Amino acid sequence: MAVDQGIVEWVREALEPIGSVTLRRMMGGATLYLDGTVFALVTQDALWFKADAQSDALWDDAGSERFTYEAAGTVKSMNYRRAPSDVYDDPEAMQKWAALAVAAGQRAPIKRKRR
Repeated sequence: MAVDQGIVEWVREALEPIGSVTLRRMMGGATLYLDGTVFALVTQDALWFKADAQSDALWDDAGSERFTYEAAGTVKSMNYRRAPSDVYDDPEAMQKWAALAVAAGQRAPIKRKRR
């Protein structure tokens, strides 16, 4: 599954006033970072914002489904939520939801590299 470059470029353009968006390709998709903080995934032809227990109620109110995937015959989920539809054409909506996702990324525990 290829990364939708159109989505990536739109995210970069919409978030340019607040920071620099970079990406790291992985498992058929990409992880997006804003000034070094992970905040989103681009996969399954969609944008998924980072979420956590503190922001879940806001994502639920927006009707944003949880990111799920199948592994070894079971459905698993990750702390990412589907971006609301207005982020695809409204820079202010993109900035609002991305800020919520960046805050979740900043609250996430730092993962230590294995030796």
